[in-house]
Amino acid sequence: MLGLSPLPFVTDASAQQYPTRSVRLVVPYPAGGTTDVMARLIANYLQEKLGQPFVVENKPGGGTNIGTQEVIKSPPDGYTLLIPSPANAINATLYKTLPFDYIRDTVPVAGIARVPNVMEVHPDVPVKTVAEFIEYAKKNPGKINMASSGNGSSIHLSGELFKSMTGVDMLHVPYKGSAPALTDLLGGQVQVMFDNLPASIAFIKAGKLRPLGVTTSTSVPALPGVPPVSATVPGFEASSWFGVAAPKGTPKEIVDKLNKEINAALADPKIKARIEDLGGILFPGSPADFGKFVQAETDKWRPVVLKSGATVD
Repeated sequence: MLGLSPLPFVTDASAQQYPTRSVRLVVPYPAGGTTDVMARLIANYLQEKLGQPFVVENKPGGGTNIGTQEVIKSPPDGYTLLIPSPANAINATLYKTLPFDYIRDTVPVAGIARVPNVMEVHPDVPVKTVAEFIEYAKKNPGKINMASSGNGSSIHLSGELFKSMTGVDMLHVPYKGSAPALTDLLGGQVQVMFDNLPASIAFIKAGKLRPLGVTTSTSVPALPGVPPVSATVPGFEASSWFGVAAPKGTPKEIVDKLNKEINAALADPKIKARIEDLGGILFPGSPADFGKFVQAETDKWRPVVLKSGATVD
């Protein structure tokens, strides 16, 4: 007697022929941010190599939970994929209740890249180093507005970690993505942001934003001369990451096929150069490698979230 299942049946043959129609890549942020940039790089490559449209859909809101839930509730057939980021690891602690368990309800497919965040200020802020910023912030309590791409994002938690390690007072101003936060930082409505480097690097090079430090433990070639924040705040480290995940139950043949092609994309000289130009570090590996990494990130950020006191009902 066969058990009933609400999930569609995917045959070995259909998995081998995958994809036979358009594939959705859900980005749980607005267009223009780093997650969106990474998604479009990979989507264009997969579309060319696999012969079907790979369409990036931006589903912002709920600190990435709206887009994430949409993917989790989709049929596990490989035609709806998620571009996860640190928020998916952080939200497990940040939110008191969630309608899903990210690690339980998704299948890791592949990593794409890791990128540093960059601590940057509007040029009107009269500081040029992390040390000067700390001194300025302590002399001007309540006057520093810190933008982020949303509660629980790596951009937000990088700032919270900085606050807890330095004792500076900054008012967190969450936005629905990196792009609108950057717009207000460029306009001077907020003073500082720990943005993903790929989204900000063009504005930094144009002199529209001033970088104070990168959040990785070492400097990055894309920003020569910009020291790590840890040179001033020992032990400070926070980087972002991006990959691909699918709903739980997606056939292994489809996951493995996507993993193989995404790793091939990361080896492609044009994509490799583009990610590195943005300050990214290539993140190839097996589905299991990516899954272990996401679990480690979830464990890493749990105490940071709890210490910060940040929470979302």
